[in-house]
Amino acid sequence: MSRVLYFDCFAGIAGDMALSALIDLGADIEYIREQLKSLPFDPFELQVETVVKQGMSAKKLVLQFGKDADNAVQIHSHEHSHDHGHSHSHDHEHDHGHSHSHDHSHDHSHDHSHDHSHDHSHDHSHDHSHDHSHEHRKASGIIKDIRESSLPERVKSRSIRVFQAIAIAEGKIHGMNPEDVHFHEVGAMDSIIDIIGVCLALENLEIDIIESSPVPTGRGRMRMAHGLYPIPAPATLEILQGIPLDDFAVESELTTPTGAGILKALATRFGLLPAAPIERMGYGAGTKDFSHPNVLRVCLIEQDEKQMREKIHVLEAQLDDCTGEMMAFAMERLMDAGALDVYFTSVYMKKNRPGVLVTVLSLPEHTDQCEDALLRETTTFGVRRSEWSRKILERKWVQVDTKYGRIQVKQAWQEQTVIHQAPEYEDAAKAARAHGIPIKQVYDEVTERLSQVNYYTK
Repeated sequence: MSRVLYFDCFAGIAGDMALSALIDLGADIEYIREQLKSLPFDPFELQVETVVKQGMSAKKLVLQFGKDADNAVQIHSHEHSHDHGHSHSHDHEHDHGHSHSHDHSHDHSHDHSHDHSHDHSHDHSHDHSHDHSHEHRKASGIIKDIRESSLPERVKSRSIRVFQAIAIAEGKIHGMNPEDVHFHEVGAMDSIIDIIGVCLALENLEIDIIESSPVPTGRGRMRMAHGLYPIPAPATLEILQGIPLDDFAVESELTTPTGAGILKALATRFGLLPAAPIERMGYGAGTKDFSHPNVLRVCLIEQDEKQMREKIHVLEAQLDDCTGEMMAFAMERLMDAGALDVYFTSVYMKKNRPGVLVTVLSLPEHTDQCEDALLRETTTFGVRRSEWSRKILERKWVQVDTKYGRIQVKQAWQEQTVIHQAPEYEDAAKAARAHGIPIKQVYDEVTERLSQVNYYTK
């Protein structure tokens, strides 16, 4: 049996919503708290409280920070982004995913409950008296801390993949190396706790496979330190590239970069709720109040692996008058449209003409876009469509340290066993070029390291 977690993002997703929903589902908050406190964090306390959002009961995350978390607290329920040189964000439908390369700190002590604006309309209601540094951490530093921690290996792997997904998007948006990205919202301690806490909750619940519904992002514009930005935020949309979106027309940010990063890094399928019995559900609340319940729902599903299959569509077209350049460009467009795979097969057509059979594999939610790309970018007059089912193995990425540098390895798991594994080609090729050696030598080194170190623990 495999344990499948389904994120039902009908109102969007943020890091704190995901963590509180998993705790509501049954994840042990004591286990999460103890594991997090083994990390080099400032003193904090983590709790959940029950709230009601438009008639729907849900758990809401409460984080407290300070030298004495019982006395000096910062409640994890802010809804703001200050436009004075930094984004003091707490991942509640507003962690806008922008980065800077500077460090600063400020002290403040105040007791208030009011509405105010710093070039960005927001509500802000909390009591706190604390003295802390808003440290803008580098992605490489966060990942290093996780890698050197005593967290379970699968928690490390999943957490690192989330941070990498966000760092890659941030780097692309700002023209930086992902390792050099300085985060505001993800660098904030509460967002780090959200991400690692989610991965700890998944581990505690023994989740093997993660799936998700299409993702609503919200719409409109929001004021940030860099100016007036669109919703979804650039980093959020970059992370969600290739993931089906849900057109839920709400004038607000519904999905944050952290929430998007969790889905991008961990979910292996996006679509409707699987046709399988649901064991139980959990609900995690966001901070904002709308006319709809601002809640993330998670569903736990037990599935027999022998019965687990995924629906895909297969598109085909035969071409005898399309140039190689046109087909190469068509493949690029098809992958951009969300194709799982595209391949060409040499065939003989009518009148004994040599031709090419184009085959496109797609999830149902991307099929129409792929079909349109195939008709538009090739010379075919028609496309055949058929529905297939397939069984896929759980995928996992591990980092392997070799004498040629760190190489990512993709593993395929079935239950508790690694079935296949292979180095990431781009990492291996980069190492081979840097050291002037054959790529096979890099592959051999990775294989040797895999045999020496336990990379087979889920």
